[in-house]
Amino acid sequence: MTPEVKVQRVGRVEVPLPSYQTEGSVGLDLAAAVAEPLVIEPGARRLVPTGLALAIPEGFEGQVRPRSGLALRAGIGIVNSPGTIDSDYRGEIQVLLINHGSEPFAVEPLARIAQLVIAPVARARLSWAESLDRTERGAGGYGSTGV
Repeated sequence: MTPEVKVQRVGRVEVPLPSYQTEGSVGLDLAAAVAEPLVIEPGARRLVPTGLALAIPEGFEGQVRPRSGLALRAGIGIVNSPGTIDSDYRGEIQVLLINHGSEPFAVEPLARIAQLVIAPVARARLSWAESLDRTERGAGGYGSTGV
């Protein structure tokens, strides 16, 4: 099923419609809606606007993920990765970038800063239980599988 996501430009910077870069890409590139370079100092984080608002259909979510090239070349990541865009959110999509590198990083106007993945989701129905079914793993947490 291919969901239709309506996209609206917001803000003063005219950004391109997000697009897949290759036939096999699952992420749509999001651009920085900045009129001039925005510098992120080492260890700092900045909220970068994308100039876009989305109408994601019910039953789907948007996942904002880092771009691997930015991580490799400059140590740029996303603080809350993946960021979740709920189907009922209609505000501007913003990306919380962090500079893990050792040099200041300039986000240039219209630079590709993140990827957007549209994915199906299920809403769970929770209920209280006196006990849970047993599994081989049990309560083994971090590192319990030997990795």
